[in-house]
Amino acid sequence: MSRTFVGMPAFPRAAEEAVQDSQLRFNLRKATHTIRGRRAAVVDEVPDWAAMRAAGKVVKDDVLRNLERYLLQVEEAVTRAGGHVHWAADAAEANAIVTRLVEDTGHREVVKVKSMATQEIGLNEALAQAGITAYETDLAELIVQLGDDLPSHILVPAIHRNRSEIREIFQENMARWGRPAPDGLTDEPATLADAARLHLRERFLSTKVGISGANFVIAETGTLVVLESEGNGRMCLTLPETLISVVGIEKVLPTWRDLDLFLRLLPRSSTGERMNPYTSTWTAGVEGQEFHLVLLDNGRTRVLADEVGRQALRCIRCSACLNVCPVYERVGGHAYGSVYPGPIGAILTPQLRGTASELDASLPYASSLCGACYDVCPVAIDIPEVLVHLRARGPHPAGERAGMRAAGWVFSRASRLRGVQRVMSRMRRFVPRRWLPGPGSAWTQTRDVPAVPAESFREWWEREGR
Repeated sequence: MSRTFVGMPAFPRAAEEAVQDSQLRFNLRKATHTIRGRRAAVVDEVPDWAAMRAAGKVVKDDVLRNLERYLLQVEEAVTRAGGHVHWAADAAEANAIVTRLVEDTGHREVVKVKSMATQEIGLNEALAQAGITAYETDLAELIVQLGDDLPSHILVPAIHRNRSEIREIFQENMARWGRPAPDGLTDEPATLADAARLHLRERFLSTKVGISGANFVIAETGTLVVLESEGNGRMCLTLPETLISVVGIEKVLPTWRDLDLFLRLLPRSSTGERMNPYTSTWTAGVEGQEFHLVLLDNGRTRVLADEVGRQALRCIRCSACLNVCPVYERVGGHAYGSVYPGPIGAILTPQLRGTASELDASLPYASSLCGACYDVCPVAIDIPEVLVHLRARGPHPAGERAGMRAAGWVFSRASRLRGVQRVMSRMRRFVPRRWLPGPGSAWTQTRDVPAVPAESFREWWEREGR
C-alpha cells in the first residue's frame, strides 16, 4: 500500500481526464447534493448562524495571532498530565518521530483513526518502508486502503465509489488484510457495514499501538478532541497500550468554552447533523496508556506569514466548500493531487507545499470564483480572495502580462474604453466564435468567444435617452 499523489499531472490535464468519467460524475453529484441538502436544512434551524460563524472566525484568528503562546501552553499541559510532546518541522521529521516511537514498542502493526495530518505527511508509506503495517479503521478510509486507491474527499474519502464497487473491493481484498468478506456479500449498506465491523474488530482487539489526529487541541488543559461518526475512533484511542497523535499546529483552541462553539459549527457544516455521534476527548491518554503528541508544522508557519493567505489555517476540515463547488462536483478530488481537494485544497496545498511543481502552481486556477465556498464556510474563509491573491503571486506568460497591461491602459480612461468599444462593434463580424489565434487559443480550447454586441451599454443608454 504505497499510493501517494506524487507525480500527478497539472490540474487542467487531470481534470480533463476526470470529466470524461460519467460514473464518477454521477457518484459525486449524488453524494455532494445529498450532504449539501442536509447541511442547508440544519443550518437554517439556527437563527444566529451568522453570529456563530463570525465568532468562529474571531476565535481562530486569535489562535493564529497568538499561536506561539498557545502551543507552549499545550506543551506544558500535556507534559504535566504525563504525556510526551514532540515538535516536527516537516513531514520527514514527523514520520521519523512516529516510526521511532512505534519501533520502540516492539510492535509492527498500528491501527489508525482517520487523520488528514498523517495523510498529508504520507505516514502510512513511511511506516511501510520501516516494515510497519498501518490499518485504517474509518470505513471510507478502509475502502480506499483495500482498493489501493487515493482519497478524494476530506470527509468521505471514498465518495467516488458506489455500493457495488465497494462490495467488489471487499470481496477481492479483505482477505489480504485480515478477516475475509463474508460469503454472499451484497451491496446493501447494512451488510457492507457489518462486513467492515467484523473485519475491523479483530484489529481493535489485537493491535497495541494506535495513531490518531485531532480535530481540536484545548490549550488550557492540553486535551485533544476527535469527532467521528462510527465509533472506530474511540476504539483506537482507548484500547492500544501506546497512543500517538499527529496534530497540525493550527488545531489549537484556547479554552473549553471555545470548543462549545465549534461542536455546533462542525457537525452541521460537515455531515449535516445537529451533533456528531461520537466525541472523544483525552488528556495524555487513558489510564496505563503511554501518550505522545507530535505537533506538526510542515509549512504552516510559512502560511502564517502571509497576511491574506493565513486565513486558510482557520479551516476545521468540514468539507462544506467541496460539496458546493461546481468544479469539484465535476472532476472529483484526485485531480487536485493532494489530500486537500476542492476549494480549500486549491488555497491550502500551494501554500503548504509551495508552487514549484506545475500541479501546485495550477491549483489557484481550479475555481470558477463563484464564491459559493465562502458562503458556506463556517469560519468565513474568503477562499475567492485567497485564490486571486495566489494567482497574482504566481508567474504569468509574457502574452498574458502584455494583455493585462493593455487592458489596464484601456480601462484607466473612459475615452479609451469608449473608442475601443466603437472599433470592436464595427469589426465584430471579423471576430471568430471559436479558436482565437495566438495566446487566446488556450482560452478558447474549452469556451466559445462571447459575441461582440452591435453597440455598447453606454451607447444603448444614450440612445434610449436615460
